[in-house]
Amino acid sequence: MATRTRMSREARQDQLLDLGAELFADRSYEDVHIEELSEVAGVSRGLLYHYFPTKRAFFAAMVRRESGRMIETTVTDPSLPVLDQLKQGIETYLDYCEDHKLGVKAIFHGAASADPEIQEIIEQDLRVHHDRIIAVVEPNGRSTELMRIAVRSWLQFMRSACHQWLDAQEATRDEIRDLCAQTLVGALMALPEGSRPSGLAGLTPSD
Repeated sequence: MATRTRMSREARQDQLLDLGAELFADRSYEDVHIEELSEVAGVSRGLLYHYFPTKRAFFAAMVRRESGRMIETTVTDPSLPVLDQLKQGIETYLDYCEDHKLGVKAIFHGAASADPEIQEIIEQDLRVHHDRIIAVVEPNGRSTELMRIAVRSWLQFMRSACHQWLDAQEATRDEIRDLCAQTLVGALMALPEGSRPSGLAGLTPSD
């Protein structure tokens, strides 16, 4: 008689989170019922609730996992020139979006949720990426409020652009990469002279 392989707790959680990403990818948070996951995964509701007692807990775990992976993946090489670091960060972000399409789309939909726990995870993720970019373009640590607003606004733009690109029929990866890179540089160089980042000194938006 064949023995049934027993999955570890971590492996089972990852399996459920992967399957859950499929449910949330093209549907709003409110439209998904956690009980659907037990049917898709072929597990009892009792086992599902053992791992994730509520839909909120499940979705928060999924967002936290995807956010952590993306933060780890998008670390850039500090030895590279500033523009190359920015482009590398965008490239690795696009790589992650391609490799984890369902999870990324699920997070994008979840961003519209009013749940404070989910919003805090997304906010923490934004802060990490924001601080990384500021550290690259303004290595002396003298960022201005206007510069920080520009970077944060650009992050929202990039997320929206990449999410739309995942379903795009004509826009290419290179076009999205260049659009995001040029938009960031353009936004930073459009700041008043005293607010422009020192790491981009001498550049123009077309550079």
